[in-house]
Amino acid sequence: MSNDLIIEQNGDAMLLTLNRPQRRNALSMSLSAELVGAFEKARDATDINYLIIKGAGEHFCAGDDITEMPKWGNANDVMRRVRYYQHMANTLEELDKITIAAVDGMAVGGGLEITMACDFVIATERALWGMPEVDVGITPGWGGTTRMARLIGRRMTKEINLIGALHGARRAVDLTLWNRIVPIGALDAEVNHLLEVFRVKNHQAVRQLKFIINRGVECDLYTAQGFEALSGALSGAVNGAWQVPDADQGSGVVDFASKKGKWDQRRPLARNFWVD
Repeated sequence: MSNDLIIEQNGDAMLLTLNRPQRRNALSMSLSAELVGAFEKARDATDINYLIIKGAGEHFCAGDDITEMPKWGNANDVMRRVRYYQHMANTLEELDKITIAAVDGMAVGGGLEITMACDFVIATERALWGMPEVDVGITPGWGGTTRMARLIGRRMTKEINLIGALHGARRAVDLTLWNRIVPIGALDAEVNHLLEVFRVKNHQAVRQLKFIINRGVECDLYTAQGFEALSGALSGAVNGAWQVPDADQGSGVVDFASKKGKWDQRRPLARNFWVD
């Protein structure tokens, strides 16, 4: 394990610091592997409710380490690596934790893709963002076209990607790409203020809201409303109103183990029904 990723846990919050300041915290292959491991650790942890990502020094992340790309291999190897990075972003996005990107300085390319997979992005007034891959002759692989288009629409996504300019933090907020701008030096305090707000909330409700929003935006209205309805029922259940008169109240599972009761009543009738 290198020192390229610093992992700290403070109570129910995990802080990940990208620690390659000499390279503007560019994502090397080894740092990316450490990030995947950290996201998977957070995913499996039951004592973590929040994940914060920041960069060491004056920058958040300058994207993939372009100098390492010749090491990626042939076209098939590159595809496999891109899919690995997609797994990294998907794991981050799907965490049942609140995720916060604390952005100072540059957040471009892969660095911007990290922010788009987070729930909240707080940036300093000097932060810069963009997708300059086009001027390297490559295309984004894990959110720069896909998540971005879902966040700000296809027209703006084309502008950001095809031109490749670097933009200020204010435009990211105006486009709803990021949430908040704070003065230089106030980033950590604003993150802590946001954590203070969330720590008094019903964590189960927050988890459900994140899930149905993320899933609902990817499907048609009526399917999304199905998620809302089921989430409403789950909220009722976890808040105490779980007993439905014509449900089994768990006895179906108990009777399966004993092969008696409801299992013995139901299975003989269903086992060979219409199987001719």
